[in-house]
Amino acid sequence: MLVLSRKKNESIVINNDITIVVVEIRGDKVRLGVEAPKEVPVHRREVYDAIHRHETSEGKAPASESDQNATAGEA
Repeated sequence: MLVLSRKKNESIVINNDITIVVVEIRGDKVRLGVEAPKEVPVHRREVYDAIHRHETSEGKAPASESDQNATAGEA
């Protein structure tokens, strides 16, 4: 895990198209802004986990990256 220190209004850039900005720091809470392309899903971890559990319970477990690559290669 990469750990970075940032102050209010400072940011980090991920993969040239995702920017995370520290919007506010109040006590032990940090508010972050996320700028990402519309096709990139961005969720809080607890929402992501809930979506994942729901997909798994319906038998719609998301394909692994290697499965997706294999499928794409078959087309």
